[in-house]
Amino acid sequence: MYGYKCEYCEGTVKEHVVAKEAFKHRKGFVILEDVPVGVCGKCGYRYYHASILKAVDEVAEGRRSSERFESIPVAHVG
Repeated sequence: MYGYKCEYCEGTVKEHVVAKEAFKHRKGFVILEDVPVGVCGKCGYRYYHASILKAVDEVAEGRRSSERFESIPVAHVG
């Protein structure tokens, strides 16, 4: 799925399994666990396969059930 050149720095994008990855969706945030992510070895830019983004949308829209809910701290700075 990965192994191509980064579009920003020409580094190589390799798959890493990330314990937790947060995604911003128009309906809020979704956290996926043990998610395969493409990461550029040179600049660190992250790439997500379409199936991962589809899963985020399904969870946010309620078409896929979530395992649990976590609260997220919110604060004003400044």
